[in-house]
Amino acid sequence: MMELERLTWSKPLDGFDAFQVTRGKVNQRNPYSEYNLCDYTGDDALRVLNARIELCVTLGIDMDHLIMPRQVHGTSIATIDQNYFNADYDKQEQILDGTDAIITAMTGVCIGINTADCVNIIMADPVTDIMAAAHAGWKGAAARIASKTVQAMTRMGAAPAHIMATMGASICQDCFEVGDEVVDAFWQKKHDIDSIMRRNATTGKAHIDLRHACALDIEAAGVPACNIYQMGTCTRCQPQRYFSARRLGINSGRTFTGIIRHT
Repeated sequence: MMELERLTWSKPLDGFDAFQVTRGKVNQRNPYSEYNLCDYTGDDALRVLNARIELCVTLGIDMDHLIMPRQVHGTSIATIDQNYFNADYDKQEQILDGTDAIITAMTGVCIGINTADCVNIIMADPVTDIMAAAHAGWKGAAARIASKTVQAMTRMGAAPAHIMATMGASICQDCFEVGDEVVDAFWQKKHDIDSIMRRNATTGKAHIDLRHACALDIEAAGVPACNIYQMGTCTRCQPQRYFSARRLGINSGRTFTGIIRHT
């Protein structure tokens, strides 16, 4: 049975259901087992469809109310509103293609993103009911997808002071060894390198804390630090529970993280 692991907020947040789908029963010979909802990483299309159907049944929504983008490690953000649902299938696909964050204020619509080590960011403003899901790999994190998502929510009417943010399982700093070109990408965008990067004393290799980089970026957009929660669980350290590209390779499943407001 599909398990939805509920995400934690730094303070109670009624009306919003934020979760990530755990792998389920893992077949060691199948890097897509058991529950993979991502349809562009090489998995069997029918398996992906069945996983999406099971999630929709669990959430009590129709298939067309499960919205996820085709991510490209960029900073494009899509808004899901009635105009999206009024559009034909091709237009909907165009809206979601090349998108790394989704925002909506609609009831009964589950928005989410797929990750396998990248940071999965969920945000909500309980005053305006505006919510967002953002995917932040190192390219997106360096390019400030987190603060750009906060800014997009603000343009819709959310207030940074009211926004709550939570992050699920993603790669930890110890596991995230990177080349200096990655460090330079963060430096070019004026991230606080001293706060997010350290070097291994033995290898001299850089290690970046992606979750902390995203948290600082969210805070820089006006969200109080006390409103930001980091789960702290590492996907690479727990590949039996979460998909990890660094453990399984890029041709593997992705962990779906979503949010829905039922009422």
